[in-house]
Amino acid sequence: MKKFIIIIVLLLFIAGVSGVIMMYNRIWHNNVKVAGGDSVEFFIPTGSTYDDVYQSLQEEELLVDPVSFNWVAAKKNYPRHVKPGRYVIPSGMNNNRLVSLLRSGLQEPVNLVFNNIRTKEKLAGIIASQIEADSLSILSLFENMVLLEEHQLSREVLLGVFIPNTYEIYWNTSAERLLERMMREYRIFWNENRLARAKKIGLEPMEVVTLAAIVDEESLFPTEEERIAGVYINRLNKRIRLHADPTVKFAAGDMNMTRVLTKHLEIESPYNTYRHGGLPPGPIIIPSISAIDAVLNYERHNYLYFCAKEDFSGYHNFATTLTQHNKNARSYQNALNRRKIFN
Repeated sequence: MKKFIIIIVLLLFIAGVSGVIMMYNRIWHNNVKVAGGDSVEFFIPTGSTYDDVYQSLQEEELLVDPVSFNWVAAKKNYPRHVKPGRYVIPSGMNNNRLVSLLRSGLQEPVNLVFNNIRTKEKLAGIIASQIEADSLSILSLFENMVLLEEHQLSREVLLGVFIPNTYEIYWNTSAERLLERMMREYRIFWNENRLARAKKIGLEPMEVVTLAAIVDEESLFPTEEERIAGVYINRLNKRIRLHADPTVKFAAGDMNMTRVLTKHLEIESPYNTYRHGGLPPGPIIIPSISAIDAVLNYERHNYLYFCAKEDFSGYHNFATTLTQHNKNARSYQNALNRRKIFN
């Protein structure tokens, strides 16, 4: 009987130790294996259930032992605390740390980058490729007049709020939250120094952005931005129409047009600065920060005209008189003719 009792005790002890080891392995043993890397991005879409998360982990073959993960998740009540986002999961992570990470919602932000954007559709597509919100929801936001009015915006000036830069933002940020973030960044960008410079030249911040968009389209080289900005400021101050070819291209709906013809100058549009004085209703593109600062720090000179150089270098000839400008323009037009560029 004594031997029997000893055997039973030993068996219970072994079972207990085995249970502890099994539980330890379930909780603390490495259970994440990333093929071909040290870590992996794991995305949990908004509205996902625990079953969705569990299935995604299995489909991406991240779990060495899915059953043990499921057990730990249940014990930590993760199915009731699923949080969307972008998570970076390192290889070798154990179940306890993985469940704690996903349950906490401590996601990694993405770097949202956009620049050289000409249309709302392009902007929506670029943003949608980097965050959860799709391009349709972002475009719908751009047309939501109630929401735009809350931010004192119009469709025409909306692009000007998006200052091109790199922004840390959570992947599951909604379109509405995105606009709120861009409005905050816009206010930060327009600091006291920039506001003071804008006031000094007699322009509102959005008017500076609108002019900067034209400057950006006209200049291939940053070294010419301030000089070109100075031409337009001079024309505005003298109440001379801007005669900016990029605004004609915008009005025509073809920003890739290589040659602006007389017929294009007759297009009836508030954006056509050959027909309408002052600035257009809003920016024709999202201008670069350098172009915005070029307007704020425009070069003081007497030039009223400029025209692309006939050598197609991308630089411009500047003129103070219409006679000289016409001469420069003819040289450029003749160069276009020689290259058989007629439209």
